[in-house]
Amino acid sequence: MHSKNKHKKSYDFDALILAHPKLNSFVFTSPLTQKRTIDFAKSESVFHLNKAIFLADYGLRDWRIPKGYLCPPIPGRADYIHHIHDILHVENLSEQVKGLDVGVGANTIYPILGVQIYDWNMVGCDTSKDAVESAKHNVSLTPELLKKIDIRHQSTPANIFEGIIKPDEQFTFTMCNPPFFASEEEATRTTKTKLKNLKKAGPVELNFSGQAHELWCNGGEALFIKRMIKQSVAFKGQVKWFTTLVSKQENLSKLKKQLDKLKATHKTISMEQGNKKSRILAWTFPEATE
Repeated sequence: MHSKNKHKKSYDFDALILAHPKLNSFVFTSPLTQKRTIDFAKSESVFHLNKAIFLADYGLRDWRIPKGYLCPPIPGRADYIHHIHDILHVENLSEQVKGLDVGVGANTIYPILGVQIYDWNMVGCDTSKDAVESAKHNVSLTPELLKKIDIRHQSTPANIFEGIIKPDEQFTFTMCNPPFFASEEEATRTTKTKLKNLKKAGPVELNFSGQAHELWCNGGEALFIKRMIKQSVAFKGQVKWFTTLVSKQENLSKLKKQLDKLKATHKTISMEQGNKKSRILAWTFPEATE
């Protein structure tokens, strides 16, 4: 039902390289498909592909992130944005949309896509001061974004919404790509398994890179989202829809039970990009004051 087309999953590398010539060094012809591609397991390759897409397809002047910060491919991120748009469209909430990206990271991808695809107003927040400074710099590289994107620092890591959502401030939605892993060991072990499955040799590199706070937290994804759900109750009068990605299918049942106990209306939306499967968990509080 997307009113805007999903980002195409086959790339016009000629156009992308024209926009960002450095990408050419990372493009090769796959011996299996005989099609041009990049190594999506390498963060540097993904960074240059993302930069080319932003320059060629989304009108950015420039885009940068510090080495070692999370750099996920744009198409999957764009799909999340499109699915949120679909939710808002069904609920007649498509006008004057304002969204909050929890854990914006240095890459600033979600706020940029929200503005450039749907002309939303976006707020991005993060617990890392370095990520916040990098996100602000990314916004400033394309001056038109400065009027649409506000980047805020979460000074209390235990809080998710408190200290970020201002008194009487209204949001149409929140979104989040939570830390997947419970520890660095789990992240490294998972990456080793992925590389083995892909029959790749060589040293382990965490997929798409990433800082500690971006990849893991105590209790992993499930505990983080449980905390988000619990804290969302205090802001049910200021946010129409709360959403988050849920990477692990097995986490869903407990999260839905928690939402049921809180009398929240919720829905789950499946997402697929290549071999990666994920899902969006979205919830709202129907009794919340308008």
